[in-house]
Amino acid sequence: MPKLTLAELATITGGELHGNGEVIVSGIAAMDKAGEGHITFLTNVKYRKHLEQCKASAILIKSSELEFCHTNAIVVPDPYLAFALIAQALDTTPEPAERIEATAAVADDVTLGQGVCIGHNAVIESGVVLGDNVVIGAGCFIGKNTKIGANTKMWANVTVYHEISIGESCLIQANTVIGSDGFGYANNRGEWVKIPQLGSVIIGNRVEIGACTTIDRGAIDDTVIEDNVILDNHLQIAHNVHIGYGTAMAGCTTVAGSVKIGKYCIIGGASVINGHIEIADGVTITGMGMVMRSISEKGIYSSGIPLQSNKEWRKTAARTLKIDDMYKRLKTLEKKFDE
Repeated sequence: MPKLTLAELATITGGELHGNGEVIVSGIAAMDKAGEGHITFLTNVKYRKHLEQCKASAILIKSSELEFCHTNAIVVPDPYLAFALIAQALDTTPEPAERIEATAAVADDVTLGQGVCIGHNAVIESGVVLGDNVVIGAGCFIGKNTKIGANTKMWANVTVYHEISIGESCLIQANTVIGSDGFGYANNRGEWVKIPQLGSVIIGNRVEIGACTTIDRGAIDDTVIEDNVILDNHLQIAHNVHIGYGTAMAGCTTVAGSVKIGKYCIIGGASVINGHIEIADGVTITGMGMVMRSISEKGIYSSGIPLQSNKEWRKTAARTLKIDDMYKRLKTLEKKFDE
């Protein structure tokens, strides 16, 4: 783990140092577990009571909480953002590859930028263009005529199909698949007839994609992921989906075909989004949301039934099955009341 002084960390975060700038920090820890050599952070006022007992060498804190802090501090507007910047500075994650390995199969006409690294047993097919400092992990497959922008990094066993475009400074975690066929079939009197998926996938800059996520290529038009999007693990993004700038989607979410999701949306984990609908900019969908119709206004949307004991749930389910009958009885009573 790297070791940095508080003065250096203040420079990294743009914060205001209060205390001894020569103190060495070698790690980050939660407030209740931090000790000497650790820096921690306070983001919620309800944890202020723990400040007095905190044994960290320093705390990232807002100016409004400084009077309650009895150790070294770096005052910043957003302690959680400062924590992220310091975590980057202290990060020791190795690179997916550190050179072009002899076991990598790279076609003769591949265009390689400066500083490209390709791991063991990766396959880079004909016509591929890799920008400067691209890192391709072990066992990856990059299909024909795909273009990958500078500083993009892929972990092991990522599969990128043919004629895909991935922007600069993207991070793609292990076992993700980009450009697989969308789910397109016609039915000929009970027999399924495959519709070749003729579109592509276009991924913007600074996009991060979690492990085991699948992004299907378009049927005719392209599937598009705009800049600054973050996608968690185990997502299914179907053909012709368009995800707007700055949107974040949590794990196990499923997005059906031809959905358009706006900018700066937040989609909670295990949500399901029906096909051929639009979601406006700035929409938040809480976990396990089932989105069946378009959402035209910014806001927070939820669906589903919170966990209950089995006994309570059985009652709820039984009553739900009787809703239609209850509705008809209510309409009859309303009619009699009106008469």
